[in-house]
Amino acid sequence: QLQLVESGGGLVQPGGSLRLSCAASGLTLDGFTIGWFRQAPGKEREGVSCISISTATTTNAESVKGRFTISRDNAKNAVYLEVNNPGPEDTGVYYCAARGTSPDQTMCPMDDRRYPIWGQGTQLTVSS
Repeated sequence: QLQLVESGGGLVQPGGSLRLSCAASGLTLDGFTIGWFRQAPGKEREGVSCISISTATTTNAESVKGRFTISRDNAKNAVYLEVNNPGPEDTGVYYCAARGTSPDQTMCPMDDRRYPIWGQGTQLTVSS
């Protein structure tokens, strides 16, 4: 059974940068599409970025385009989210999630209902 653990969150100043990590265990990630989601206080969870099983496709929410970058390292069984130039609106709990995918699937969904496996989340706070 695949298990996911996020790390790398914390306090960052506006305009700074950091990298969130999602480490997998139990199974290898090369059979899964991965998404990053976040939930701000009082708001619904929203999709941030996703990456297809083949890394052929990445998708980013409009709010993070040009600032966040998702990547995966199947050899390390991990997925990353590079966060650059964050603002206070990026504050929230960040989750990585996985869905089993056939090798020929090149797209990745941003709908959290399509991801059955979730980590526990890591808090990111953007504040000066």
